[in-house]
Amino acid sequence: MLTAKDEDLIALLRVDAREPVASLARKLGVSRTTVQDRLRRLEEQGVIAGYTVKVSRDATSHGISAMVMISAEPRRQVDVAKMVGKFASVQSLHTVSGKFDLMALVKTSTSEDMDKIIDQIGAISGVDGIETAVILSTKVDRR
Repeated sequence: MLTAKDEDLIALLRVDAREPVASLARKLGVSRTTVQDRLRRLEEQGVIAGYTVKVSRDATSHGISAMVMISAEPRRQVDVAKMVGKFASVQSLHTVSGKFDLMALVKTSTSEDMDKIIDQIGAISGVDGIETAVILSTKVDRR
């Protein structure tokens, strides 16, 4: 079972799996030794399967995932993408054709956290609109 700190650590590693332990410790508000112990335990348990971080499906199956489609003001797409990419809960970000300019896969622990991240994305300067589709189940995942 993952703790909230474990999930926070994994989210930071997803952003930068090579981030120094001292930096991770500062961001998490814990000691370097605590981060090192958590990393070792997560590796031994098979939660962290490799670097770049690959988290086992069982360890992260709880929570909420959603596809967040974002339309940006003309000429602001690059700036919007940079800002959206800074959120640790954004698993991937894609430019797309059609009604929207960007599509983000967002994963959070709770629906309240998902609501907050959607509000934060919507508040980014240059965002014209957002549409969110919560993922109910995955039928095929070949990654």
